[in-house]
Amino acid sequence: MEKTNNVWRWLVPLAVGSGIWICPHGDFDANAWGLLCIFAATISGLISRPLPMGALVIIAITTLGILGILTTREALSGFSNSTVWLVVAAFIFAKGFKDTRLGERIAYYIIAAFGKSSLRLGYSLVLADLVIAPVTASNTARAGGILSPIAQSMARAFDSHPGPSAKRLGAYLIKTVYQTDLVISAMFMTASAANPVVVEIARQVAGIEITWSQWALAALVPGIVGIIVVPYVVYRLYPPEIKNTEKVQHLARNHIKEMGPVTREQRVMSAVVVLVLCLWVTGSMHGISSTMAAYVGISGLLLFRVLSWEDILGEKSAWNTLIWFGGLIMMAGQLSEHGLLVAFANSAAELVEGWSWPLALCSLLLVYLYIHYAFASSTAHVLAVLPAFLAVAISLGSPPLLAALAFGYFSSIYASLTHYGIGAAVVLYGTGYVSQTQWWRVGFLLSLVHVAIWLPIGFAWWKVIGLW
Repeated sequence: MEKTNNVWRWLVPLAVGSGIWICPHGDFDANAWGLLCIFAATISGLISRPLPMGALVIIAITTLGILGILTTREALSGFSNSTVWLVVAAFIFAKGFKDTRLGERIAYYIIAAFGKSSLRLGYSLVLADLVIAPVTASNTARAGGILSPIAQSMARAFDSHPGPSAKRLGAYLIKTVYQTDLVISAMFMTASAANPVVVEIARQVAGIEITWSQWALAALVPGIVGIIVVPYVVYRLYPPEIKNTEKVQHLARNHIKEMGPVTREQRVMSAVVVLVLCLWVTGSMHGISSTMAAYVGISGLLLFRVLSWEDILGEKSAWNTLIWFGGLIMMAGQLSEHGLLVAFANSAAELVEGWSWPLALCSLLLVYLYIHYAFASSTAHVLAVLPAFLAVAISLGSPPLLAALAFGYFSSIYASLTHYGIGAAVVLYGTGYVSQTQWWRVGFLLSLVHVAIWLPIGFAWWKVIGLW
């Protein structure tokens, strides 16, 4: 059975690539069309997963080089991309939070201060997520690695376990952590691995550079509204049976005592995070890029021995991301250079000819969100769909920066739908507190809430700050 499943996983990308190859090539030469076939096959492979993501990308890069579609320099160009190295840096910061237990300490402090009711406990976990998100590119590490164990510990304190007692408290906390983490992931360029992919695609497709502060400013108002509204909506849709949770405040204080006083490493980690955030926010004043600012922080962690070089070498997720992200970014850029995206945009624009750009952009955003039912990876979704959708939106008159940012924010909230759409969903669903039926039901309803926030409120705010 396992062998049969693996054959099926290989057949999907091979069928997609072959199917595209036998289609008419139009005005494109064999190299351009071959690039499209291999890119499409790679994205399909990321969905069917016959091999790990990094392995598939290495095979794709090798194929492009062996067939002469790209030169060796072109095939490896993605690994010199500054956005790729920014994501690597953010994963290293996430390791610093985990190894120093700073993220855990922050969460317990907030719970001890504010977690006296189940609703306030939910908001406490959200606030903890918000504090650590700007320098933690993995929402799987945040929601799944830091906040999920804490939420489960709080639930168990009230005898809430997976199964019949899940609705006492655990189910509510798990759904709150997950759905609000998507809002927080959308708020900062460095809060999700998919966000820098959006930034790079915007540069390749539209020739625009999105700074860390631009992303954060445009997300500020809809993001704050989402942080306030989403936990309350989850509370109403999936109400916990336990309302008074003062007990967890005592539990959190006990955890803080067990951790002991704030360590030297935690103080250094805090100082480095503040420094990097300041450099990102004031980037237009001093000219230090977001990537270089991140490596200023990593240098500080190494100098003060918060992390060792062995720690960084051992951070497999960072180096895994470097491989697949660099390769996929390279292929997306080459598609743009060969004119494939422009051709698609011109053809697709004919289907909505005469539409106003706001109507066209909103329609594209909604389609972009709900086709995530077909994806098991946020990055695969962005790379497969965003270049074409962004090109179409711009060709219809959408302001390039506005369109890129809007798609960027929707690249987080589209994961609200399923239990497999991103890594964090798999981890949190795997706790067993929420059934698949309830996950999908609440997820769909929350997707409507996200849309109701990010479209009307978002567009109003973007008008105020001059994006359109």
